[in-house]
Amino acid sequence: MKLKIKAFGIARDFLGESTNSFKLESGNCIADLKSALSKKYPEFEKIKAFTIAVNQEYQEDDFNINEGDELAIIPPVSGG
Repeated sequence: MKLKIKAFGIARDFLGESTNSFKLESGNCIADLKSALSKKYPEFEKIKAFTIAVNQEYQEDDFNINEGDELAIIPPVSGG
């Protein structure tokens, strides 16, 4: 399934752009997407705790995604 992903913070650096077209070869849940992203972009292993928002709502790893959903990668936020 073809997905359009928005990336923020360090995730944008990993993808090389703020909006990315990504083809998810197998599976349809957020855990599958995270696994595929980590395989294609090994830098994601550095931030295991990143969150995926689907249609502007944070979702758990077992949430099913569909082609056409608006996806965003939200890395952990730090600072003071």
